Amino acid sequence: MKILLNSLIADVKISALYGDTNKEVTGITFDSREVTPGSLFVALKGTNSDGHKFIKSAIQAGASAVVCEDITEISPDVTTIVVENSHIALGHIASAFYDYPSQKMKLVGITGTNGKTTTVTLLHRLFTTMGYRCGLISTIANYVGEIRYEATHTTPDPLKLNSLMAEMAEKGCEFCFMEVSSHSLDQHRVAGLKFCGAIFSNITHDHLDYHKTFIEYIRVKKSLFDNLPSEAFALTNLDDKNGMVMVQNSKAKVYTYSCLSPAGFNCRIVEKGLDGMLIKIDNRELWTKFIGTHNAYNILAVYSAAILLGADKDELLVCISSLESVAGRLEYIKGGEDITAVVDYAHTPDALENVLRTLKDCAQQREIITVFGCGGDRDKTKRPEMAAVSVKYSHRVIVTSDNPRFENPEDIINDIRLGFEKSQLSAVLFITDRREAIRTSVALAKPGSIILVAGKGHETYQDIKGVKHHFDDKEILAEIFNLQ
Repeated sequence: MKILLNSLIADVKISALYGDTNKEVTGITFDSREVTPGSLFVALKGTNSDGHKFIKSAIQAGASAVVCEDITEISPDVTTIVVENSHIALGHIASAFYDYPSQKMKLVGITGTNGKTTTVTLLHRLFTTMGYRCGLISTIANYVGEIRYEATHTTPDPLKLNSLMAEMAEKGCEFCFMEVSSHSLDQHRVAGLKFCGAIFSNITHDHLDYHKTFIEYIRVKKSLFDNLPSEAFALTNLDDKNGMVMVQNSKAKVYTYSCLSPAGFNCRIVEKGLDGMLIKIDNRELWTKFIGTHNAYNILAVYSAAILLGADKDELLVCISSLESVAGRLEYIKGGEDITAVVDYAHTPDALENVLRTLKDCAQQREIITVFGCGGDRDKTKRPEMAAVSVKYSHRVIVTSDNPRFENPEDIINDIRLGFEKSQLSAVLFITDRREAIRTSVALAKPGSIILVAGKGHETYQDIKGVKHHFDDKEILAEIFNLQ
């Protein structure tokens, strides 16, 4: 595939330009090792490396043009384009290279701390059920129609993102539902995309290892709504204290949803149990296979967005009632002696509290045993907070390893330990080996017990010192139950 350089940079804000732009580009990359003759190399400044150090290598490999923020190397045969922000430039260049695929479908993004994966996955399933061909970009997997691709990031880099959407457009997808992470917003991975709408779920403390302050975390999330076009919709959770903050500068048409206050779209729980809940949405009752207040918000967000996208209300309610749980989100595994294990991705204090409170509400007097850990090389401030939440709602707690990455698992567990009061420690076990921790939870369970294994959900690996070892909470529970 070849395209003229001047058409690729048509939407890029250029600070300085050296050389000819009337030349063909054979491909785009931000990895100097992938440069081939005729490539456009974009030098990105990252948290761990700086692409400007590899401009010389890119030129030697045959790059015909370079986009950079600082000039480190100029060659008479190589066009050098200086920009203020290479990440933003890459987004616009990638969009142009793939012929603006986001403009060929209705692209809906969702951001927030919790609920993103469930909401976009249900939207994708819902519109597919209603007969539309759709794309999905999420933490669990990416879909182009029925074709599934493994996901490596919640929101891919601009080249992968636009390549996926170009395939969606080619396959006739009318909608694309996408999780938009705070990292991707901060790194401008969605620059150059045209959203027809965006959804805000909620915001609680997370990723402060990256964003440093909660105010900065909010600012980054808010940028999705700040950049929406006037013809788009901005759907926000009125019950979150930052819900209206998110949309206060948006040019888009603002809509609200709530389970507590009068809003554009409303929902309340009528009945609830471990097998589902009866909810009332806009004065219409329907039974869903989901449980918990947090899922009432997720379903309301799905319903609201679908209405804004033009779905028929009656057809919508029928389809929503048939939707199943999302992988790794309150997934049930039945064991012997009426023991139920629940696997959930909850890895923030707020998410863990939502799940535990839901189980406690629905399970009445049944014993709850919680197994959880915290990821390494991530926000350390939430570790003791998760300890406090776990012991508040559980009869027994087992603290274990999650994805330690390059941290010592025992150090992570010691950080979690600080969140327990001395009087609570008699109900807590510390078992570093996650498999052994899960096995112990089953051994401790009594008839009627509920075991929550939290933190990894759909993940099928454990990340230890840069190596992903196969590890699936659901597989291990099934294996243990079958042995009993």
